[in-house]
Amino acid sequence: PYYALGTDGFGRSDTRENLRHFFEVDRYYIVLTVVWALATEGKLDMEVAENVIKKYNIDKEKPSPITV
Repeated sequence: PYYALGTDGFGRSDTRENLRHFFEVDRYYIVLTVVWALATEGKLDMEVAENVIKKYNIDKEKPSPITV
C-alpha cells in the first residue's frame, strides 16, 4: 500500500510547523500513519494507534486537509 508522509507545493502561507500540522504530515501524524498502517496490516494491535491518538492529542474529527 501507498502511505503519504509529506507535502510540497500546496500554495498555503504559514509556518512550516503549522503547515505540516494542517496537512497532517508533522511528526505526530507520521507516527500515527506508520502505526495505523502496521495495525491495518495486522502487525500491531489497533489499540496502539488509539494510544498514539491520545498521546499526541490528535483530533479524530479534524476535517481532511484535502477537503478544506
